[in-house]
Amino acid sequence: MTPPEQILVITGLSGAGKTRALRCFEDLGYFCVDNLIPPLLPQLILMALPRFGRLAVVMDIRGGAFFGELAGALEEAFDAGHPVKVLFLEAADEALVKRFSETRRRHPMTGLDTPLLLGIRAERERLVPIRAEADSIVDTTELSPRQLKEKLLSLFAQSDSQHDALQVTVQSFGYKFGAPLDADLVMDVRFLPNPHYDLNLRPFTGLNEPVRDFVLQHHVTQAFMTRYIDLLNFLLPHYRDEGKMHLTLAVGCTGGRHRSVAITHHLADYLKQLGYRVVESHRDIERHPGDYVVNQAPTPVEHAGLEPLP
Repeated sequence: MTPPEQILVITGLSGAGKTRALRCFEDLGYFCVDNLIPPLLPQLILMALPRFGRLAVVMDIRGGAFFGELAGALEEAFDAGHPVKVLFLEAADEALVKRFSETRRRHPMTGLDTPLLLGIRAERERLVPIRAEADSIVDTTELSPRQLKEKLLSLFAQSDSQHDALQVTVQSFGYKFGAPLDADLVMDVRFLPNPHYDLNLRPFTGLNEPVRDFVLQHHVTQAFMTRYIDLLNFLLPHYRDEGKMHLTLAVGCTGGRHRSVAITHHLADYLKQLGYRVVESHRDIERHPGDYVVNQAPTPVEHAGLEPLP
């Protein structure tokens, strides 16, 4: 189900975590723009909303004189019937002073003659009208990055499923072409009966019903799938609770055309039924069986720069 359209305007105090919040929404599938000046908001909505559906935009005091037009830009969006929400991030003065001191970045409202604390308080005062109109106000004083992400997910993750915040990529591959470098969990299924040795099945792939039936019908496959699915049912909620937004499961066989493809397709269907956002990928399904091995790690002798023994 396609999530409903939403335009999220993120604003608030400098140092309160707006950039970190924007990254969180990017992980959730929002089209994100940082430091947009308010007069451009209507144009961005007209151009990007039909294509992306969900927008997250940071507009804050860095916009200088343009920032004063934020209220008018929001009103124009409301009047046009756009689904706009305002998220306001703030933190205590002491926390903001500490953060700017640690990062050694300049506060946008300080200068040679303006101390940091005065700049923070001046910005806070200027943001009072916008804060009063915010749909959600989050105080990040005591929040770790992980806690901030959890807070934002609880406020804005749009789904009928509790799993939607975690996207799972299930990828098949062939070990003869090297294991994928970006995999979080790798499963080797070369112990399963191999359709490659059946000349009638060899031309097909694990996406074709004859090969899929051959792989899945065996008792060893069914026993493996029961145990592996039990493991995933245990692991995935914990990954999600830890704030992980994307997980890659890689399933490998020798050539990446038969066993791993059938298992990957079966797993992807199962995880979709559970409500996870799933991307199914088959890296080596189109490779020719006679292709050379790539990404092969050097042997210890080669790595040492020595000649191998005869």
